Amino acid sequence: MSAPVKKNEENNEVFLPPHEIAVNAHIDAKKYEKLYAKSVKDPEGFWGEMAERLDWFVKPKTVKNTSFDAKDLYIRWFEDGVLNVSYNCIDRHLPERAKQTALIWEGDNPS
Repeated sequence: MSAPVKKNEENNEVFLPPHEIAVNAHIDAKKYEKLYAKSVKDPEGFWGEMAERLDWFVKPKTVKNTSFDAKDLYIRWFEDGVLNVSYNCIDRHLPERAKQTALIWEGDNPS
């Protein structure tokens, strides 16, 4: 693990990832900031784009449906869409990755 590089307002330590992980990451800090800004400015557009990364049985027409009225409070995302989480997490990756190890688990006491 890397040494702490700074402390934030809550006095939590922040650790940088090892260089090898950082250079092979799917996203860097600059792209993250750009995506984050878009998610705040246009949440429906942002999450609509993110939903395109999933395989849907029925693609949603409605991204977000919310009410913050105290008497009728609800937050619904992709409510008219239908997907299978297991398929998106596992099955769709099998054609290319069936021979790769998906998970290695080691208990708290390896001995």
